[in-house]
Amino acid sequence: MNRALRVIFAGGGTGGHLFPGIAVAEALLQLRPDSRVSFVGSGNRIEARVVPERGYEFDAVWISGLRRSFSFATALLPLKLFVSLIQSWNILRRRKPHVVVGTGGFASGPLLYVAAKTGRRTLIHEQNEYPGVTTRKLAPLANEVHVTFPSSARMLPDARRIVESGNPVRLSLQRHDAGDARVHFGLHPARRTLFVFGGSLGASAVNRALRSLVPRLVREEYQLIWQTGARDIEEYRSLGALYQGQVVVRPFIDEMDLAYSAADLVLCRAGATSVAELTALGMPAILVPYPQAAADHQYKNAAAVAAQGAARVLRDSELDRLEAELFALLDDDKALERMAGASAKLGRPGAAFDIARAVIRLAEDQEENR
Repeated sequence: MNRALRVIFAGGGTGGHLFPGIAVAEALLQLRPDSRVSFVGSGNRIEARVVPERGYEFDAVWISGLRRSFSFATALLPLKLFVSLIQSWNILRRRKPHVVVGTGGFASGPLLYVAAKTGRRTLIHEQNEYPGVTTRKLAPLANEVHVTFPSSARMLPDARRIVESGNPVRLSLQRHDAGDARVHFGLHPARRTLFVFGGSLGASAVNRALRSLVPRLVREEYQLIWQTGARDIEEYRSLGALYQGQVVVRPFIDEMDLAYSAADLVLCRAGATSVAELTALGMPAILVPYPQAAADHQYKNAAAVAAQGAARVLRDSELDRLEAELFALLDDDKALERMAGASAKLGRPGAAFDIARAVIRLAEDQEENR
């Protein structure tokens, strides 16, 4: 294919549905620098801010997710769906993409549907072990569905073609020297280190459970990097000052690759992006699934990783066991080594490039069949 490749990525609503698409776009532009990449999503969610910041063109459609309780927004959903389908048709007519890539969430549905119905090549990527409703509904229409977990395939029986590609992670994610990474955070270069995070808002249940364990961590000469989230930072900031040199407390950590590299063990939620990053870097983890995740998909993500020996799983209701689980692992070199090895076997650091190559292949197939 000699002409510039035109690709639209549709998805968002959450970072877990957006950032895999950005990772594939980055890989695509490395493989085909002349590609013309744009994104489509909701005009009032994370994608509307992040995509233009990354330098990509962005088109908004008027769509929102289905809420469990009735509201005015719920009543508007049929109208929003109708309008978003018309907007999607107009975007496709204007952009003329060779391939449309859906990365999940309600924001990807209208464009994927119209693209498939008008004969354009479509690829869906599903991040979670339990496929979301958009993936389940549109999988029969897509040319390819790429999944992160092999167990997802049985829940998509009508899909034309399923490929196990893994979940793309940002291309800048890489391991650094552990000692250098710890020094970056002002910690001792040789002490065993725990990294705790729960997303930009934090995980309040995890934060509360960890708070009482900080004195023991310090007493036993462990170190802690703790992303509390913006909502909880004022409650826990004083612990960083009290235990300066052993405990780092921040609302948000931009240098995630350094935080992972500094850690011997990670304690976090089980979102698809977090799981993908952990396995791409071969990190052992204690996963605490977010209990309100749709269809309990975070628990299913965590269980799939734990089944391979790469993580331990605690629900919010089981956080009274955190102390025993945490210190048993921090004290056990062999267990951490086994978990790290299992995690690395699950990792697919090349997922973004694998999916980008699939996009190129679909575009070339379309050109040949014209």
